[in-house]
Amino acid sequence: MRALVLESPQPADNSPLRLADFPMPEPTSGQVRVRIRCCAICHTDLHIVEGDLPLPKIPLVPGHQIVGTVDSLGSGVHTLKAGDRVGIPWLYSTDGTCPYCLRHSENLCEQARFTGYHENGGYAEYCVVREDFAHPLPAAFSDEYAAPLLCAGVIGYRAYRLSGAQPGQRLGLYGFGASAHLVLQLARHQRCEGYVFTRSPAHRQVAEELGAVWTGAAEDTPPQPLDAAIIFAPAGSLVPQALRVLRKAGTLALAGITMTEIPALDYALLYQERVVRSVANSTREDCREFLRVAAEIPIRPRIQLYPLADANRALQDLKHSHLEAAGVLQVS
Repeated sequence: MRALVLESPQPADNSPLRLADFPMPEPTSGQVRVRIRCCAICHTDLHIVEGDLPLPKIPLVPGHQIVGTVDSLGSGVHTLKAGDRVGIPWLYSTDGTCPYCLRHSENLCEQARFTGYHENGGYAEYCVVREDFAHPLPAAFSDEYAAPLLCAGVIGYRAYRLSGAQPGQRLGLYGFGASAHLVLQLARHQRCEGYVFTRSPAHRQVAEELGAVWTGAAEDTPPQPLDAAIIFAPAGSLVPQALRVLRKAGTLALAGITMTEIPALDYALLYQERVVRSVANSTREDCREFLRVAAEIPIRPRIQLYPLADANRALQDLKHSHLEAAGVLQVS
């Protein structure tokens, strides 16, 4: 099969992925093989190819927002059949037995494996996955529009819930890309007011088109204090800026898998029972819930399409904020 392969981490501007012939995966017991139709790109992919995260294997096929159809079954598969359309997100598998799994926190599993990181992912024509970690997709979404829901959407959904934002409250979103533009639609549906902080005039325009009541830069002060906020950009310098405009007892959720150093904080920014919490991965239940909610609203992702061979260019566009919202690789 064709695949984009990472053989050595390096800056996205150096085109680190090589289009190559790669061994076709075969499903083992409990697994299905998926013929990939498309795969959305993600900031985590960028962190992986640039070496911001320690890599557990090389060579590696990145990509973890995969949409495709089941084309081969391993032994013992009972819930899926050939031709079923499924999505494969970041969470590839868990052990099901560690203390975190047993208390319904499988996103923190001690032995968790992640798609496009521990296992080869979606920048390819085929992949394999356990049937219980493949998610049937709502018919409301075409392949390309379903792909960004599987990480940008699911992580955004978890971050939104952990922020504690309630109907009628003011929610701040720092960084406005694939995840934030989906969360803004969810928040509006649940009657939250969206306040978007981004340095990009183009992203501010998109945010306003999607219903943000206010847009500005991180250094700006919104007209009212925020009840909750989510930081999507991997910039630690945004933490004190967000706390500065967060009301008493408000929660700031950090949605990135990595972040630059958070500067020293004046305790006054954290005082009055403000909360700062990270968001780590997501559960299968998060994925199922969000796909259902996204179809009910319905959420409308904004996407930019690239052929598989242009994955390096797509990552460069993501790195330099040239994407209006979500980038999606068309595979087959």
